[in-house]
Amino acid sequence: MTPDTITHAMNTLAQQDADIARALPQVGAPSPRQREPGFATFFSTIVSQQLSVEAARSIMGRVNVLLPELHAKAVMDVEGQALRDAGLSWRKIEYAKGLAEAELAGSFSADGLEHLSDEEAIAAITALRGFGRWSAEIYLMFSLGRADIFPADDLALRVALGRLKRLEEKPTPKQARQLVEHWAPWRSVGSLFLWHYYRGEPL
Repeated sequence: MTPDTITHAMNTLAQQDADIARALPQVGAPSPRQREPGFATFFSTIVSQQLSVEAARSIMGRVNVLLPELHAKAVMDVEGQALRDAGLSWRKIEYAKGLAEAELAGSFSADGLEHLSDEEAIAAITALRGFGRWSAEIYLMFSLGRADIFPADDLALRVALGRLKRLEEKPTPKQARQLVEHWAPWRSVGSLFLWHYYRGEPL
């Protein structure tokens, strides 16, 4: 999603939603976010689960030294203890090996996801051990650039939506999805705006 796409989408959302129209001049439009698509991003997603950004970056630095070319065969060939020494837990090593095995067996294709619909891609990702719907939706948003994704399980997103809508409590994931149905086909941009709004960044 380019800045121009985000500007267009935010203008459309402001026309559709009075709360966005009120908040947009206060905090401005969000910046684009993008991650590389492919196997390496799935591997780094496993590494980063339940870790701070700094800790995950440190571990990935050691992994990149261990595996300069981070692809499925390299992960399958490396000893589990070497990954453990790099900082991965045994559970995450199990997930990483499972990801690599699925890629090599052809039951999962990171590169093939771009040819699938949103729901097909989410189903393919969540079939892997260690990947829930939130991880799948984040991948679709930031690596595949899908425009109409709303990761309702994200806590910050729901807190921000509750503030935006002036609710007494943050909505449940189901309630959040209902509250933003009319944001289609720009729910990914709406999600970016909610994270931006959550941080309360000035113009």
